[in-house]
This record gives sequence, structure tokens and C-alpha cells, in this order.
Amino acid sequence: MKKYIVLILSIVVVLALAACKEETNENVIKVGASPVPHAQLLELVKEDLLEKGITLEIVEFTDYVRPNIALNDGDIDANFFQHIPYLEEFASEHDLDLTSIGTVHVEPLGLYSDKIDDISIIREGSLIAIPSDSVNGGRALLLLQNNGLITLDPEAGLKATEADIIDNPKGFVFKAVESAQLPRVLADVDAAIINGNYALEAGLSPADDALILEGSESPYANILVVRSEDKDNEALNILLEALQSEKVKSFIASEYGGGVVDAFNK
Repeated sequence: MKKYIVLILSIVVVLALAACKEETNENVIKVGASPVPHAQLLELVKEDLLEKGITLEIVEFTDYVRPNIALNDGDIDANFFQHIPYLEEFASEHDLDLTSIGTVHVEPLGLYSDKIDDISIIREGSLIAIPSDSVNGGRALLLLQNNGLITLDPEAGLKATEADIIDNPKGFVFKAVESAQLPRVLADVDAAIINGNYALEAGLSPADDALILEGSESPYANILVVRSEDKDNEALNILLEALQSEKVKSFIASEYGGGVVDAFNK
């Protein structure tokens, strides 16, 4: 009889542990993110989420392709690395049903150089590296136009390409490079237009080192993205609230020296 009681108790304990594990797993959210500043901001709010019964797991990605594929495939629950123009184009090209649930910050795109320290002395025929993806490539060309260096066809909009350049007085030559590699090619080009997160990872200070820099009015705010079916998911929306908190706002202002600018409550 004792053996049966022990066996029954053992089964009860195993079932209870399994139930606890299942319940815990329901409160775990996996978020894919670029290391800087996205994963840093997620790390900042980890304890805040834990206090609300939500365990945040951060999965780091160093490229702009896998985070959306992983989200669509269900390997992660959300991602935090991109802006709306990029999401819209990528989702359309790959037939993904993903959506933004809110904005967090802007990483100003900047022009950097190892060869000059002032944009006024950039030479004619300079080789300038720009992001190879069409969204950030267009964004780079708009940055040059906004600083009077080239003129684009007014109809090109946010998706401008080299073909849309109607005036290039200094005869710049452009080289398309995958965004993550842009800091590494600085020594081989006259200048490179680098995304803020990759500039920070490479030890560059956008506020101090960029020859020209986007302002906080940039339409390229970084967003928290989920599968469309999960846009009302409570845990993911609690995460968004944490990322849009005064705590995060203060951290951004003190930590990145203008290299990252908050994009909520605006």
C-alpha cells in the first residue's frame, strides 16, 4: 500500500511541476534585437517586466534579415531593430504578416570619414559607401540631399536610388555595402553613411564623429514588431509600455549622447 501511495504522490509532483513549467513558459517572451542599442534597452526593462510576471529573453541578431524571418516562423515573439519603411518593404517582398505596435527611438543616420573631418572639404569624385538595402540606401541619399550635396528627383520619395539623382555637382561615386559592414569599409572609401546602431557598435559617436547627421525629425523611428495576430497580446504590449517609459527616455538621453533619440511622446 505504501508503494502505491509513494507512486501516486510522485505522479502528482511530476504533474504539478509540468503544470508550473507550462504556466511559466506562457509568461516568457522572446524578442529578437540588434545588440546596440536595442538589446541594451531591452536589458534595461527586464526587471520591470519580471515584476509583472513576464520573463524577457533577448535573442541578438547582427543582420537585418533573420529577425523578421525568425518572427514570422514563430522562433521569437517580437523583434526590435527596424523602422516602418524597412518593415513595410521587407514584409511585402517576403509575404510576411508582421506589424508594428509602437515606436521607441530614432538612430540618426550619419556620414563618417577616416580621411576628412569637415564636410566642406570633401573632394570631388569621392567614393561614398551607402547601405545596400533599398530603404536605408534611399535614406542615405536623402541625407546627402538635405545637406545640399546632391539633388534627387522630387518624385523619388523615401525610396530614392542613384538613378534618381538629378544633380551631383561633386561627382560622388556610390558603393552599396551591407549595413553591418559599413564601419569596416571606412578605411577603403572616402566616406560612409552608417546606421546609428552600427556606428555605436563600432565605437563611433554619432554626435561627435558624424560629418552630417539626421535630426530627431527623421521618419525612421525604430519600432517593436510582432506577428499581426499578436498585436493585442498583453505581455508584448506591457513590454512596449516599458520601452516607452521615462526610465528608458532618461537612459537614452544620458547614455548615447545624441546617437539615439527617443521617438515616443512626440
